[in-house]
Amino acid sequence: MAITTVKWTIDEYHRMIAAGILEDRRVELLQGEIVEMSPEGEPHAYFSSEAGEYLMRRLSDRAMVRLAKPITLPNNSEPEPDIAIVQRLGREYLDHHPYPDNIFWLIEYSESSLEKDLEIKLKIYAQVGISEYWVVNLKRRQLIVFRDPQDGEYASRSTLTGGIIYPLAFADISISVDSIVSM
Repeated sequence: MAITTVKWTIDEYHRMIAAGILEDRRVELLQGEIVEMSPEGEPHAYFSSEAGEYLMRRLSDRAMVRLAKPITLPNNSEPEPDIAIVQRLGREYLDHHPYPDNIFWLIEYSESSLEKDLEIKLKIYAQVGISEYWVVNLKRRQLIVFRDPQDGEYASRSTLTGGIIYPLAFADISISVDSIVSM
């Protein structure tokens, strides 16, 4: 007997949230499936918060840095990346979360969620054309940078443990890798 799982649309997911069905649950919608989010350990919470503040200072008024907030993607996904660097659209975000066209780049901090972030989320973000995706491997203190989405995959992958990186959207702004992975 084949098992069929129910796929949810973004509208159905929003109705569940509004109805309180998912209250007190840390979940996100990934390709139509409601997925439990891993609990944040102290290193995850510390590094993502510190990096968020650092990026806010570096980017100033050129972009908005959203910490652990949803983004809405056309592949029936509404993940909550640890950090999303997005366009400043002001009150427009009262009507919708950032869409792919509003996103400069995304950052996930991974300890127990490394496999999900390097496989499932990687594909989801590449499929919708997110131009840059960073994964911080907290166990190894590495920054894994994915760029150039093509045919649902990223054509470029590099691993950094130090130095400086220049985000694609802001090639004139240097970002210290240490400030992202090991503040």
